Amino acid sequence: MTIVALNGISAGMTDRVGGKATGLGAMVALGERVPPGFCLTTEAHTSGEIPRAELAAAYDELGGGRVAVRSSATAEDLPDASFAGQQDTVLDVEGTDDLVAAVRRCWDSLDSERAVGYREALGIDRASVRMAVVVQRMVDASVAGVLFTADPMTGCRTSMVVDAAPGPGTTVVDGSGPADHYVLPRDAPVDGPPDGCLTPAQLEELRAAGRRLQTHFGTPQDVEWAFDGDGVLWLLQSRAITTLFPEPPRTPDTRMYLELGHIQGMLRPFTPMGLSLMGRVWVRWCERMSIPVDPGAAFGTVGIGGRLFVDITGLLRDPRVRDRLPQAMDVYGPRVRAAVELMRDDPRFAPVPPKPLPVRTALAVAARTAPMFVGGLIRSLARPGASRADAWAAVRRMRTRPGPGPTATTAERLRFVTEEGYDDILGADMIRAAMPTMAGLLLTVLPSALLDGVASEDELDHVLGGMPHNVTTEMDLALWRLAQNARRHGALFAGTDPAELAARDREGTLPDIGLVEFLDAYGHRAAAEVDIGVPRWSEDPAPVFATIANYLRIDDPDQSPARRFERAAVRARRTVTELSLRGRARRPVRGRIAAVAMRRSRELSGMREFAKFAWLVPYARMREQLLLVGADLAARGLLDRADDIVFLDVDEARSAVHEGVDQRALAAGRRAVHARETRRSGVPVALLSDGTDVEALVQSEPAPEGALSGLGAAPGRVTGRARVVHDPAGARIEPGEILVVPTTDPGWTPLFMTAGGLVTETGSIVAHGPTVAREYGIPAVICVRHATREIATGDLVTVDGSAGTVVSEERDGDGGGRPGEDGDRRDDPDAG
Repeated sequence: MTIVALNGISAGMTDRVGGKATGLGAMVALGERVPPGFCLTTEAHTSGEIPRAELAAAYDELGGGRVAVRSSATAEDLPDASFAGQQDTVLDVEGTDDLVAAVRRCWDSLDSERAVGYREALGIDRASVRMAVVVQRMVDASVAGVLFTADPMTGCRTSMVVDAAPGPGTTVVDGSGPADHYVLPRDAPVDGPPDGCLTPAQLEELRAAGRRLQTHFGTPQDVEWAFDGDGVLWLLQSRAITTLFPEPPRTPDTRMYLELGHIQGMLRPFTPMGLSLMGRVWVRWCERMSIPVDPGAAFGTVGIGGRLFVDITGLLRDPRVRDRLPQAMDVYGPRVRAAVELMRDDPRFAPVPPKPLPVRTALAVAARTAPMFVGGLIRSLARPGASRADAWAAVRRMRTRPGPGPTATTAERLRFVTEEGYDDILGADMIRAAMPTMAGLLLTVLPSALLDGVASEDELDHVLGGMPHNVTTEMDLALWRLAQNARRHGALFAGTDPAELAARDREGTLPDIGLVEFLDAYGHRAAAEVDIGVPRWSEDPAPVFATIANYLRIDDPDQSPARRFERAAVRARRTVTELSLRGRARRPVRGRIAAVAMRRSRELSGMREFAKFAWLVPYARMREQLLLVGADLAARGLLDRADDIVFLDVDEARSAVHEGVDQRALAAGRRAVHARETRRSGVPVALLSDGTDVEALVQSEPAPEGALSGLGAAPGRVTGRARVVHDPAGARIEPGEILVVPTTDPGWTPLFMTAGGLVTETGSIVAHGPTVAREYGIPAVICVRHATREIATGDLVTVDGSAGTVVSEERDGDGGGRPGEDGDRRDDPDAG
């Protein structure tokens, strides 16, 4: 049967009738007023033949006359893919011949350029998609439009939004004409503008319909509707609003959260296990310090959409700190500061009497930790070489400390992951490893305070260039040496797919280029490495091979990473000398102190990356044990595969291990949600508990004409072709190209070695990416909103890391020529 009436469609029929028809059938079943009609099922599309006789009979049974013919693909109106406007709808169709032609047009639209591009962007395989077609009576609309049961621009769940226009509403749906705009609060009385095309009664009717549909479907809805000439409301479609960021947990009052991942260069979602174990760090530390803590509190952190947010509501309402809070946010970029400033003045965050400080607890913690921290900090400042040696010795001890052995039970392995593994992450060796990091951070900011008014920001940034002892830089230079070893093997490493090279490496059929030694030192690292659910390079070295291929494209010895790094170091030492002389001349005492601080910073500031490098060592060992737990659960039929364990949280893993709970369905569902969230192009930096993206409320400062504005993070100015990259794994970048990315962490930094400049959508000036960019002497601008959308690969752009701007010089329409050849490096006369 290729024809199904809308009132005969039920849940579970999407493969036959497509997403739109499934939604219409659900509304009919709810008793909503939906124009009558039928669906030509996907069987007809699969056959390639339009069943004219059946179609004509169903049309006649509908009463003939004017109908709307609407595409209903199996990948349409889904929770994460609306396909809004990607496939065709034909209105005012009349007669069998025109109906057949309209059906054919809907079928053909499945392979239109816009639909193909949309599917490719979402990773949807064309072979899995089929097209059904909905035919409905036309509504003679006096006014029509769209209702959103949550604000699609801000994400606020406490308001609905209506756009309306006289007539059939096509100008609203396709954006071709003006529309009346209404914001309907969740509970307050509805009152439309006196000259609007909707009355308060009609707005109330729409709000009530929206509530019913959202309650039924369980998520905020995008609803198309029309009032006919008699004032009767017809519902034409309801689908999920796919662009909303997931809603935070409900709270009795309004809370404000800051997203932590963008600060450290991680926009992708955590796996549930990764989020669960990160939250336990605070709990375990409090247990060590004998501090009472609610295990669910996790130091005010909350997981939303797989990202880690921190609740700053208490700080916003605390009269002791709220006035200084925006300034404290400067380190996280202008977007965060603007959001905090806006909410500080919001009455929902008015100051309240602060809670008394827990003085006794604070003194007890200080008594236990101060001697080691203060002593370690003084030792690092006084004897940086010895402090660095101590830090490396601590890492070596952590590397050799054994975890559960081959005879350990699955329960013992899980206990190691959730409890004993934290002994190293929070133990004395980690404190020793962190001491040079803390001293390096202190010495990074001290010269700027001492040389205020004497040195420019660019000069102070140059002091941090080519910094020795940075473990991330050393890792990237080690990768460069691997590439030089690989050069002897011709096109093997330059022209073979990285995944194939990784497979051959596992088989032992690749020539030796020193990879084993590299992975011994750095194999515990990866992009998004703070998530225990992410494979390490030692498990999958494909990203390493991709980086080697990039390095092999460098044919100018003067642009080799080693030489670029050395040039930055020479400039830094020269700047230190110049500032020391200038400082002593203008402010003798402070100038001398600044000179000592700058020279000492060259010995310690590079260690700012070391603490993270160190704690990832025991974290990687915890991951090894976690995967063994997953393997056992998979063998017992409680998971489908070993790495499904990362899609459970700690409590769910315990229930599987100790109680034999089958977690296959839960893990599969979580894996699908994680994949959907990984495709999300933007993550709010500041979020309210009602779902509002605070940045959407902030009025942006106008950028210079033709420029994108951000935050200068590494000085210099460079012009080159853009290379937009969303995932460092397998990314290709030509020498001299401008790397344009959503975010960066140490897993991205190997790409910096060939880049001419860096542009990121998120970040902080103290984060890993900008730090390494400064050390390589690469101009960088961070916090450029929508940079990966506004800039296309091949565009000629100028990055000004001092002004914090990115200017598009032209759009390279045909993409001709070798990207990067037009790069004109102008930040350093010694750049060659």
